[in-house]
Amino acid sequence: MKRRTLIRSSVAVMALLVAGPALADGMSDAAAIVEKYATRVTAWEGPKASPKAQEGKTIVVLAGDLKNGGILGVTTGVEEAAAAIGWQVKVIDGAGSIGGRTAAFGQAMALKPDGIIINGFDAVEQAPSMAEAKKAGIPLVAWHAGPVIGPDEENGLFTNVSTDAMEVSKAAANWAYVDAKGKLGVVIFTDSTYAIAIAKADKMKEEVERLGGTVLEYVDTPIAETSQRMPTLTTSLLQRYGDTWTHSLAINDLYFDFMGPSLAAAGKGGSDAPINVAAGDGSESAYQRIRAGQFQKVTVAEPLNLQGWQLVDELNRAFAGEPWSGYLSPLHVVTADNVEFDGGPKNTFDPDNGYRDEYKKLWGKM
Repeated sequence: MKRRTLIRSSVAVMALLVAGPALADGMSDAAAIVEKYATRVTAWEGPKASPKAQEGKTIVVLAGDLKNGGILGVTTGVEEAAAAIGWQVKVIDGAGSIGGRTAAFGQAMALKPDGIIINGFDAVEQAPSMAEAKKAGIPLVAWHAGPVIGPDEENGLFTNVSTDAMEVSKAAANWAYVDAKGKLGVVIFTDSTYAIAIAKADKMKEEVERLGGTVLEYVDTPIAETSQRMPTLTTSLLQRYGDTWTHSLAINDLYFDFMGPSLAAAGKGGSDAPINVAAGDGSESAYQRIRAGQFQKVTVAEPLNLQGWQLVDELNRAFAGEPWSGYLSPLHVVTADNVEFDGGPKNTFDPDNGYRDEYKKLWGKM
């Protein structure tokens, strides 16, 4: 798998040598960035020490929107890890709206849990509830609650778990550049409701322009409304930009869940431009599209299930009065060439690095 990907990247670079050494050098650098994250993940690079399991805990997962594949994947990981460590877990769905998340937070506080996981929405959005939880002495850990990875004292978070979002965005933009052989015209999709989404989109824009590509449009449209908005938005963008729209870059896979019918109606085949590339999260539907060659070629996936285990480990550390682990989970550029490894048959990026057993050993559960 890796050899085939390397050969394709090398051919792309050789084909561009005739265009001049500067372009060839840029293409070579971009291909190297992609290859760095396209290889199989087999080594455990997470924490080597942890407090033993803090027994008898009850935790709540506040899910921003369980229709979002990334949030669902992390939630599944938390449930799996909670069972392994011996905790009770309650999942409350915010259903994709601020009002829904506010109500969910209220329900969580009424349950008086030992700890809360903020899953997939900005911490600042729920500042009053965050302050209430802090006052009650309830530790808060989060996934994608902001652009800062690790402890966020200002927002009351023991830690915020994520891959390096800027590297995710960089990898996505560089893949598109290589695929377009330097002639890149992109539409970027983001959602200004989330600080991390804007940071990722801004990084993709910066990287595309640094490489000499063109950002045709920077589209701010709510993730929670993609099912309603993306079909007509896709049609209007095709009418506006035609063949100059070579690639789409989105801050997660959900935008592409609803583009296919509009692209097909416009006479586009599953592998025709615009080529869809997601800077996260590595949802099951994205894996299915990549495997089938239907309206998405790449997702820069996060290890969602592993991150669920990390969130439980971080809460365990908070309960024990110890600092966060410092672990930055790996990311993975998923293409048709490597979709079958690192958990590919499960339609997620589930690293072959033995993380489940590693965490169980840390907690004294093996």
